[in-house]
Amino acid sequence: MDRRRFLCGCSLLALSSVEVLAEIRRLGFISSSTTTIGSPYLVALREGLEARGYAEGQNLAIDYQFAHSTDQLPGMAHKLVQKRVEVILAGGSEGIVAARNATTTIPIVMTNSGDAVREGFAASLAKPGGNITGMTQISPELAGKRLEMLLEIFSDLQRVGILWNPIHPNTPITFQEAKAATEKLGRLPLSFEVKASEEIEKQLQKAAEQNVRGFLVIRDPFTLRNRVRIVNELHRHSMLAVFETAEWVDAGGVMYFGADFAHMFRESATYVDRILKGASPADLPIQQPTKFSLVINARVAHARGIKIPQSLLVRADHLIE
Repeated sequence: MDRRRFLCGCSLLALSSVEVLAEIRRLGFISSSTTTIGSPYLVALREGLEARGYAEGQNLAIDYQFAHSTDQLPGMAHKLVQKRVEVILAGGSEGIVAARNATTTIPIVMTNSGDAVREGFAASLAKPGGNITGMTQISPELAGKRLEMLLEIFSDLQRVGILWNPIHPNTPITFQEAKAATEKLGRLPLSFEVKASEEIEKQLQKAAEQNVRGFLVIRDPFTLRNRVRIVNELHRHSMLAVFETAEWVDAGGVMYFGADFAHMFRESATYVDRILKGASPADLPIQQPTKFSLVINARVAHARGIKIPQSLLVRADHLIE
């Protein structure tokens, strides 16, 4: 064998291997609310990436950082920075805050945030201006819609409980919007704060003693982790809540109305693709949700003796019977 030809061939093979390795794009994902690889939201994200030519395990590597408590997030965000990922995908406000505090240079794509501008993640929706862009769910503005649905079921409802965790970047905004919407509809808003799991029973017992029948439950990683406990306590006290996302209905809740989170995660892949192709996050407008879902678990409602009016049933995107 010709030695020069052999060495040349080895060099070309080595170069080819380097080029293949260079084609693998590295992303990071950080969240304290979406915490399993098999989450429907992450399935949707990967579907969105695959539709744009990025296949995990082939030309794409994703480093998942799942936090089960808020205090884990800063260390996880710094780990992603140290690993030099090209883009950080951040799920939820707490994940976004951790990523923002860890880097001002690596692009951050929000898969969902409560209110990107009011939380300080961007200068404006049209021109974010920094290293953060992506999806915002405008959950505060939807609180009034959920309350209207609650009143369709309990037209004589006078007191509306708001169950929420105040230790979160977005929940104080959502609480104020829910409070204002309740007052605008001529009802009395009553605040029930929960900062620890053992407070859930105490607060809902307190609400029962005040004859509160209807609730708005503000979603954040803490309430989400305790959703089964919250739903069971609401049932025990014959209370009804309109929730924000599908996980609550899966846990036994009667209904939810809100932005389609799977759609938002899928759409966030568009931002990843554009950034990997050279776009600056500062120039990519933040997108508000365009797809909303109303899901009613008629089976649970029937079991609890709750009559859902036809006006809601016909509007449901999905009816569980």
